[in-house]
Amino acid sequence: MNIHVNALFSRVPSILSKRSLFYDVFQCIDKRILLFHIPSCCNKDKEMKLHHAQRTSSYDQVRLKSFKRYLDYSKVPTIDENELEERFVKGSGPGGQATNKTNNAVTLKHKPTGIVVKCHETRSLWINQKRAREIMITKLDNLLNGDQSIESQERVLSKKMLIKKRQRQKKLSDLKKSFKEREGLV
Repeated sequence: MNIHVNALFSRVPSILSKRSLFYDVFQCIDKRILLFHIPSCCNKDKEMKLHHAQRTSSYDQVRLKSFKRYLDYSKVPTIDENELEERFVKGSGPGGQATNKTNNAVTLKHKPTGIVVKCHETRSLWINQKRAREIMITKLDNLLNGDQSIESQERVLSKKMLIKKRQRQKKLSDLKKSFKEREGLV
């Protein structure tokens, strides 16, 4: 559960009001901003912005899902854990003491190919391990499969979609231009 929601629930006096608050708490008025309605016993303000939700547009989600239909995942390599050498090192970059003193950056080495991946995207060691393995699979796929890798297939599909989009735009602009000429608007 979200920390803000826990803090919100701790201010509510009874379980009954907590239950009603739980069902009434979320109201989405915009795609990107979630507003929480807080009862008068908790706060004088009726609405309080607690969380900005970054979401991809529905068009992007549909486009990404439609790509998956056309991709060939049969050649994607699998990683054997015995072939990996994993080390945890101190991270670098912004974050101060939290990154300088903790060993939450993951360095993976694939022994047969010699590919090395370092991941320090988050403060969570587990998420960094997972992300490093995803990057390793992508790099192995690019190395072993070349033009048949998932990234190159996505690149080819996006180019085809871009070409189709440009053709549609050109066709519409030509139709619009011919309509204007035919009606004498130009």
